[in-house]
Amino acid sequence: MTDRTTADILGSTTARPPFDPELAPVLEAITAAMQPLSDETLAATRRFATEGIPGMAPVDLTAAGRVRVEERQVPGPEGAPDITLLILSPVEDRGPTGGVFHIHGGGMVSGDRRTGVAALLPFVADGSAVVVSVEYRLAPEHPDPAPVEDCYAGLVWTAKHAAELGINPDRLLIAGGSAGGGLAAGTALLARDRAFPRLSHQVLVCPMLDDRFETHSSRMLDGEGIWDRNSNLYGWTALLGDRRGGPDVSPYAAPARAEDLSGLPRTYLDTGSAEVFRDEILIYARRLSEAGVSVDFHMWGGGFHAFDGMAAHAALSRASAATREEFIRRALED
Repeated sequence: MTDRTTADILGSTTARPPFDPELAPVLEAITAAMQPLSDETLAATRRFATEGIPGMAPVDLTAAGRVRVEERQVPGPEGAPDITLLILSPVEDRGPTGGVFHIHGGGMVSGDRRTGVAALLPFVADGSAVVVSVEYRLAPEHPDPAPVEDCYAGLVWTAKHAAELGINPDRLLIAGGSAGGGLAAGTALLARDRAFPRLSHQVLVCPMLDDRFETHSSRMLDGEGIWDRNSNLYGWTALLGDRRGGPDVSPYAAPARAEDLSGLPRTYLDTGSAEVFRDEILIYARRLSEAGVSVDFHMWGGGFHAFDGMAAHAALSRASAATREEFIRRALED
């Protein structure tokens, strides 16, 4: 894609709110170590997403022996390969508990079933939940509808095997962050429209919802933050190809395009004020509310994309994580 084409799509940059002073040094260090997302850097981006920061010890998914870790191959969409599910369940059996179907982030082009799942580990370790995390096919090798259909196939399998997994089918949540949040929203739309399964809640963390670049925030970061308008254009184009921004994009791929948001489960949505996805998340929260859906929406002033996962020590991050944790705990116990 040429610079001229990119400029035509994105237009000129717009003003952005300042980054939180405690977050800014962390963001500077992260961006210094990252390369702009492109075909040439995609392999390195994928290694970073799956292997993490060099020198950091991997997360102990067993939580010192309190969590059972299992992987299963289950049927994918009709005519497609099987998919892999990571299943985290409490070692101590306390009877049926809430279930969280997790979809990882990574801009539609990176990450795997273990990416981001550590944030849900405390709910499993204390016996509040079983977590199932799906490995979906990545763009651009596997464009839309492969990712969202893989996610839906994994959700269907989870719901059909709820009793075996120790999940109360009346407390089945779907959750995801960034691209995973967008895929979670799209999968929830599929579950509603295909009348199975019934979800009790959706937790959409800074979700990637709109391919059209029509909002103020979609254009305001150019070379700033960890996910700017150029990375966003790369991710959406990888997923949709020449359809990106045009009339033939499914709402299951870009949930902001859904005309009817009624009948969706209670929804948690959050965003930083200084990130690309801010406005599409604001609009989605408003439209869900107008459709009669109960919405818990939070915008964190000065937050960049995924700030609370990358600067967990910061006061803003602690407040964001605690608010989300409280919502999920209430949802699991409802």
